[in-house]
Amino acid sequence: MLFDEANEVFEIFKGSLPFYVILFLPILIIVSPLNPVDGAHEFTVYRMQQYDLQGNNRGCRSSVVNVEARTVNGGVLARRCVIARLLDLNPFKYKDVINQGAGAILILVPDNLTSLSMENRQHVAELENAMLTEETQIPVYFVTETKDLLNIYQSIHVASIEDQTISASQAIMSAVMSTGFQMVTSGAQSKPISNCNVASIQGKLSGFGVEDQLPTIALVAHYDSFGVAPGLSVGADSNGSGVAALLELARLFSRLYANPKTQPKFNILFLLSGGGKFEGGLLQDSVYTLCLDTVGSGDNLYLHVSKPPKEGSAGAIVLRELKMVTNRFYPDAKFDMVHKKINLAEDTLAWEHERFSIRRLPAFTVSGLSSPREQQRNSILDTRDQVDVDVLYRNVKLIAEALARCIYNITQPEIEVFTESLAVQKDRLAAWMDYLTATPRAAQMLVEPSKSQLILDLQHELSRFISDVRLSVAKPEKRDPEFTFYDAISTTMTAYSVKPAVFDLVLMIAVAVYLCALYFIIQAFPKFYWMVAQMGVKMKQT
Repeated sequence: MLFDEANEVFEIFKGSLPFYVILFLPILIIVSPLNPVDGAHEFTVYRMQQYDLQGNNRGCRSSVVNVEARTVNGGVLARRCVIARLLDLNPFKYKDVINQGAGAILILVPDNLTSLSMENRQHVAELENAMLTEETQIPVYFVTETKDLLNIYQSIHVASIEDQTISASQAIMSAVMSTGFQMVTSGAQSKPISNCNVASIQGKLSGFGVEDQLPTIALVAHYDSFGVAPGLSVGADSNGSGVAALLELARLFSRLYANPKTQPKFNILFLLSGGGKFEGGLLQDSVYTLCLDTVGSGDNLYLHVSKPPKEGSAGAIVLRELKMVTNRFYPDAKFDMVHKKINLAEDTLAWEHERFSIRRLPAFTVSGLSSPREQQRNSILDTRDQVDVDVLYRNVKLIAEALARCIYNITQPEIEVFTESLAVQKDRLAAWMDYLTATPRAAQMLVEPSKSQLILDLQHELSRFISDVRLSVAKPEKRDPEFTFYDAISTTMTAYSVKPAVFDLVLMIAVAVYLCALYFIIQAFPKFYWMVAQMGVKMKQT
């Protein structure tokens, strides 16, 4: 009786429950992840610089990543994506990682660069310089630290340490059961930007008289930024401060030029240059060109020249007036001239004025830095907090007063031109600094001037004070371009939680054993069923 009921139950399952469910359900349970939500993490990464300048390649030459992650101290780094925190990496470790055959490098940047000490800032500056000195064949990415990224880094770091301290048997078990991360980027390999247009914005305040017969002073500031990672380079002091200063000077002098009683017999040309590119004919007839670069920090102010100005020349007059107004209005600050010859052997020029000095045009650069090699120039550390608006206000005031004394031939030291209604507006300077540092301004991100909101806004702002504002575009020659930019500035990287290849082998063996056992059970089940049925018959007979 009991076996008859068991037979009926078995027939019910046999008819209603598909056989393949019984076969494959345990397999699906085994291979399914315990926490599928944490199986992948997506984040935005910013690629290291890649550009060609005068036939020399710079930066990393690749952008595709699809390799397993390791930390710097993770033993074998060949064909691995090495994850390192910015402060844990130095020039020697960076080169060592590349020499070990790493497949990619991912650098975690602190989310608060303001808190870095001067020692750490110097450390980062040295690393940036080393990275940009030579080209790198592997992809190098930067990413801002987040909680998830730090957890991934810590997990990989702990696993790397354990792998170097455990026994052989534990290492085998770890190789089977450990969990790693596969780093994968979206998008294709980086390629040259075909339409590489570099825009410059120019406007002129015309003096009293026949414009073509009047002397011209040119004020220049480059608006683009530079750093080891274009997507993280906001260039606050270099040269957001110079752009803010030029726009404020345009506003101040436009008010003087608008009044016929205060309109001088000088033209002033304002030029916002991109990538150091401009129409050379614009400045051929200028008395001198004054470049503004990194004027938002520092206790002192410097006039950088490639050749000391002769006594009585326009350059000597500018130097004299800048010294005079500094001593008059800010006696605690020091103003000095710095002479540096142009190094033609270098790919890039140290200061903007050197581009004019090469053409034998009188030009100088006003800066708060005593040397072009200061760490805050051309760095991802050049963020908004590096600009002191009070210092920027002071420097704009000094430059404006010195220029006014030059063009109006003011000799009395006590006269102050820009005061009361003509005073420098600190709020405007702060607002422009906030705007200019809100997004990166790397040259390769601004190659379409007509679609760049930054360039359109700068042109609009200059047009508010100057009637004749034009946009000029420089294009590299197609056959032998002087410069070439590449795309893939930023992309999405995904960290997939994966098991090692050995785990797949062990899992395959386990599944094979399970299927074999199930096969033999199924094959032997009719005999087992027949034996049970016979036992039931005998029990009935007894």
